[in-house]
Amino acid sequence: MWLIDQLVEQHIREAQAAGELDQLPGQGKPLILDDDSHVPPELRTSYRLLKNAGYLPPELEMKREAIELDSLLQSLDPGDQRYQPGLKRLTLLEMKLKQAGMTTAFLNGEYRHHLKHRFAEDK
Repeated sequence: MWLIDQLVEQHIREAQAAGELDQLPGQGKPLILDDDSHVPPELRTSYRLLKNAGYLPPELEMKREAIELDSLLQSLDPGDQRYQPGLKRLTLLEMKLKQAGMTTAFLNGEYRHHLKHRFAEDK
């Protein structure tokens, strides 16, 4: 593996010296790295390849959907006909993500306040 690393570094230096890496999109800007800390190290490369090809593992697809739903619920009035079904779906997604061992701290939590208020009214 060490020989491959050396060859790669050599090719990168040669390309830089020839100016082949100048004017690349995003040059001089920080890299935006995905948080893949929940993915086992031996699976990270394959997950990244699948993601770049447009496919997401089920857990990440659920996370993407939960983020979208959370954002939608923040923009909707609780009286909107889409609010309750969205709230139910988001609650289900949150439970599934927790069962998969993933954190749901990325969710805003505004809907949780609404849930607590609603359950208090039902009692």
